[in-house]
Amino acid sequence: MMKEDLKHILEDVKSGVKSVFEAIEELRYLHYEDIKDARVDHHRSLRTGIPEAIFCEGKSMDQVMSIARNILERGGNLLATRVSNGLFDALKTIDRRMVYHPIARMVTLIQRPNPETKGLIMIITAGTSDIPIAEEAKTTCNALGSRVETLYDVGVAGIHRLLEEGRRLFNARVICVVAGMEGALASIVGGITDRPIIAVPTSIGYGANLQGLSALLTMINSCSPGIAVVNIDNGFGAGCIAHKINIIGEAKDQDKK
Repeated sequence: MMKEDLKHILEDVKSGVKSVFEAIEELRYLHYEDIKDARVDHHRSLRTGIPEAIFCEGKSMDQVMSIARNILERGGNLLATRVSNGLFDALKTIDRRMVYHPIARMVTLIQRPNPETKGLIMIITAGTSDIPIAEEAKTTCNALGSRVETLYDVGVAGIHRLLEEGRRLFNARVICVVAGMEGALASIVGGITDRPIIAVPTSIGYGANLQGLSALLTMINSCSPGIAVVNIDNGFGAGCIAHKINIIGEAKDQDKK
């Protein structure tokens, strides 16, 4: 349930279109709904601005489908992460409108779209191999209503590629930097722009990369100010944080009018 839904229910009660009993029935699932293997948080979008999302790894196909069906039946927007081709084929039997984002490995179905933000999120990758995690962040931001631009394959091995695009960084309200290997790109970006940066370490790299631990430690130990770090390969989490920062900027723009 979104803020607009709650507003409409209260207005309908006030105007007499709905009875108090009818409003109570609609609000029955405002908190969460127990569906045996999961407790679906229908209140999350209203409470945090981010709807309930399904992390599909570790769940059976039946569990994912049950949660997805419940979210859609209650009028929510569907965001599912780490979705395989086979799982998408099953999910699409629930609703043919579902969209699969194969690079991001995400499924979305936006029943109630948010207005697109004026503020821009820039998502940058060090290499082409980091793009799947960047696309997870991008798809998340888009689903939540944030406008996104991307700048891919501009890592430190050829830093001129980033510097040639440097002016674009200042068009963004917030920047996500996605990098594996040694993870140095976030520090470079932090040294040339005043925008808040969300650093996303990826598990891309050779042996001593330690499945992303090297990139994570580099980003945590960055001497560039204004960098926050999410967990390894957590494009979804980075997208959510970037969107929340972007929304704060939208609210401040409205206050200036």
